[in-house]
Order: sequence, then C-alpha cells, then structure tokens
Amino acid sequence: MTEYGRGPGSEPWHPDDPLYGDGGWGGQQAAQQAQQSYGGQPQYHPQQPQQQYGDWGTGEQHGYGDQSYPQYDEYGQQYAPQQPQHQQHQAPQQHQQPQYDQNGWPTGSYPQDPYAGGPQDPYAQQPAPYGGEQSDYYGAPEAYPPPEPPGRRRPEPEREPEPGTDWDPGPDQGEHAFFAGGDDEDGRDGEPDDRRGRGERRGGGDRRGGGKEKKRRSGLACLVVVAVFGGGLAGVSYFGYQFYQDRFGSAPDFAGSGNGEQVTVTIPKGSGGYAIGQVLKKMGVVKSVDAFVAAQAANPDGKNIQDGVYTLQKEMSAASAVELMLSPKSRDNLIIAEGKRNAAVYELIDARLEVEKGTTAKVAETRWKTLGLPDWAVNHPNVKDPLEGFLFPSSYAVAKGQKPEDVLRQMVARATEKYESLDFETKAKSLGLEGPWELVTVASLVQAEGKTHDDFRKMSEVIYNRLKPTNTETNQKLQFDSTFNYLLGQSEIDISESEINSNPDPYNTYTNKGLPPGPIGNPGDDALQAALKPTRDGWMYFVATDGMDKTEFAKTIAEHQRLVDKFNASRGN
Repeated sequence: MTEYGRGPGSEPWHPDDPLYGDGGWGGQQAAQQAQQSYGGQPQYHPQQPQQQYGDWGTGEQHGYGDQSYPQYDEYGQQYAPQQPQHQQHQAPQQHQQPQYDQNGWPTGSYPQDPYAGGPQDPYAQQPAPYGGEQSDYYGAPEAYPPPEPPGRRRPEPEREPEPGTDWDPGPDQGEHAFFAGGDDEDGRDGEPDDRRGRGERRGGGDRRGGGKEKKRRSGLACLVVVAVFGGGLAGVSYFGYQFYQDRFGSAPDFAGSGNGEQVTVTIPKGSGGYAIGQVLKKMGVVKSVDAFVAAQAANPDGKNIQDGVYTLQKEMSAASAVELMLSPKSRDNLIIAEGKRNAAVYELIDARLEVEKGTTAKVAETRWKTLGLPDWAVNHPNVKDPLEGFLFPSSYAVAKGQKPEDVLRQMVARATEKYESLDFETKAKSLGLEGPWELVTVASLVQAEGKTHDDFRKMSEVIYNRLKPTNTETNQKLQFDSTFNYLLGQSEIDISESEINSNPDPYNTYTNKGLPPGPIGNPGDDALQAALKPTRDGWMYFVATDGMDKTEFAKTIAEHQRLVDKFNASRGN
C-alpha cells in the first residue's frame, strides 16, 4: 500500500531468499508460525526480556537526561550499577534452510526451534494460556490420522465388495425408473454424462432399449397412480351423494300405479311400516322403503294396513301401493268371521288351498293333538271337535301350496295367544267356572246368541244367571237353540218342542243342565270381553223379537211371555 493510493505492495518473501530465516524479530515471527504442532494449535512462548539498544551509531545505551538510577537485586538489595557495555549484534547462527516440493510442502527434516525453552529457562515450563492444554484429536485409536504431505500419503485401500444376497434388484438396482428419473432420456441428449440419471450410468447395455423399457414402466406407474386417485375420487363422490340423498334428498320412488304385472305379497303379523316396506321392495312393488313409509304416514288411514296376503302390481308408486292395500280389492287373505264354526272354516281352507273337499277336516280329526292346543284344552269328554273355539277369527295369509296342518296350526296359535293375553285361567275361577275351557264355551254361546255387539254383555249375564244353583226359573238349563243347531250342524230358528225334548245329546241344553261339552263356534274379541265382564242388571230371558237382528231381554217369566207374543206376531202366528 502506498501513501498515494492502493498498489501491489512488495512481493512476499520467498524461501530461496538468502535473508529468509533471519533470527531477528521477523525471523522469530516466521519461526513461530512454522513451528506449529500437528494438532493445529499454536505453541505459546513467554516474551523474552527485550534488550535495550543504544544509539544506532554507537550502540550505547543512554537514559533520559543521562541520569542513572539505583538498581536492586531480586532480594531487594541495592548493588552497584554496571558500566554500560556495547553489545555487538552477532550474526545469527546459520540455519539449514528446509527444502520444499512444488506444492509448498517441506521434504527434509524440520529445523529445531531456536526459541524453544530449555530446562534452565523458567518461562518455558509455564502452561500455555487460553486453552493451551487442549486434547489431541488425533490421539484416539479410532480417530483419523494427522494430515500428511501428498508425497508421503499412502494409497487408500480398496473397499471390499458387500456380500451378495439372493434378491435381484433388476436393472434399476431396486429403484423404480419413475422415481429415479431414468426414463427422461429423450429430453437429455444434449446434457453431459455427469448430469445424466443413475439408471443411464448403471444400465450398461443398449441405452435405447433400456430407455424404452423404463418409459413403459414409468407410464404404467403413472396409469396406476391415476387409476388409484380416480377410483378414490369416484368412491368419495358416490358415498357423498348417497349421504346427501339419505339426509336431504327425497326417497327414490316409482311413478304410476304399476306396470301391469301382478304379484302376491304376504305381510307377516305385527309388521310395521318399515317391515311392510321391506317386503314390498323385495317383491319389486315399491322402489324404496323410505318412500313407502313416507306415503303411509301421509295417508290418514295408513296405520290400518293389516297383515295378510295382498295382490299388488310391480313398480307401483308408494302412494298407490298404500291406497291399494287399504282397499278390499287387494286382500287375498283367508278371512275367518266371528262365530263361524270349524266345519265352515275347514271348507274355506280347502277352497283356498285348492285341495279335495274334506281334506282339512280329516287332518283336524286325526292330528288335532299335534296342532298346538294348550294343556287345559284337551281331554274333555263328549267334545265333538277339539279344535272348536281355537280357530280364532282373523285374517290369515293362506295360498295354494300350503299344507292344511300348517294353516290350522297358525290359527290355533293365534287363539291360544289371545286367551293367554286375557288371563283366562285366572279369571275363569272368579266367574264361578271350572276353568278356561268353560270360559271359551261361554264366549262362544254369547257370540252365537247375540245379534249385536251391544247385546253381548246382557247375553253374558243371562248365561251366568241361568248357571247359578239358585236358579229356579230354568233350573240351571240354558235352553239355547244355538246349542241344538250345533248338534245337528244347522242354523234353524223354528225348532219344534217335540224335536228338542226327544234328543238327549249333551249339546242339547234344553234337556241337559249347565254348559255344553265345549265351544260351539269361534268367538271374537267382543264376545270374549263380554264373557269376562257381564252386566249386573238381573237379566234372565231374551227373545229375538224380529227373528233376525233385534234381541230384547227380560228379568221375569211374565216379561219373557210378552216378548214371545211379540215374536209370534212378527211371524204372523
């Protein structure tokens, strides 16, 4: 650097310079820089006491103002000052100059440090300041060796190949070309070799053939990725649409009243809206369960749909299906009316099953013990039909192909369930009866003699009053035409007294006290309730004054005679 601006400055000192290695101040600095330990840590030396030099020409040492000061030794004793002596600078001892190679590394032995402290130097044994006692990182057994000049470096031993395995990674060395980037050869023809993909360097053989194969595999990988993501997106879209339709959309439904193809549908007992909808959907009548449930709820009479067999059409709108099921036109069930005798029920079953007449009656006569009667309904003497009173009036799904015993078993089960729900076994004793069998018999008489439902409770009281031991009006005889007609299998109104009085059959209540051996028909709900809760008005007599629908009651024999006269008048007698 010059005082007028930036300049190149002086050239650095070359090792070949004869003044290189001078022992002066500059030589000390150079020696200290050169004599560093292999650990890269500088060696610190305490400063030597600087000599005082006198005048440059004479070498004499002068104090300030030519004054002298007393001098003391190390124990504080004053001693006489010495005369100043002229110290001549002796030429520094010639050092052997080291030899260097072309890279600047020394090739010979290292010169001895002229400034290294000797044993008599008290300052050379002091510890180095500021971390001088640092550990040698090259002293550990597993550490790297210290750096050496290129001329002394030993060649690095070759690495042994890794042991082979049975798995063949293939030309891609276990990495797919799609992820290694080895398929992009057409667009890299102009690139240098060192920038090409690993697949190209490892391929070895025909680069064109390998590139095409990798391109095909890469394209297949892309197609797989696209297919996976596309399938996932389609699945999410589908389920999202279904979720929206289920929560917010209207239920799928057909339009119109059907396609003209009829189908017979059986609705099980106790089925609700969803159960009915599932049956209809399974048979192809409606398109969805939710549509039927909504239509049933929208119809004021929708809850009146009963179990049974229905004749419907396929692909009907839910509203049309509900309307048709509420119409009698769609009912294809076997309807058992209240009070109907078993003989008539057997004929209805034969007709529905399209079997020979008398088939069901024969099954009932020979297999009645296997049809599910309760224990209290068996082993009663003089009973004409053990199943009488147990073919409960209701609607039954009966179709061609079924067996008569299956239909009878279904009806018996319905009647048994009904009697158990009304607790017949317990309530029969409270009414003065011997058991539930007699209670069913009373209900069958109420059903047969009553003309209207309003008459049933009065008719029930007449029966219980005539069965009392204190009855002196009829002497515990019921005197019902219905029992005599059941005996003969008829339903006649005009029966002569001679005919009645001459027949001693146990079902003839004109000649036998008490109840007949068993029920004379199948009572319905109203008759059963009336048998459990008769009136308490003292009714003892009744007469169907019009012979058909109107029944009048009387408490005394005189009132009864007036009703008989009224009946005869209506008949023209």
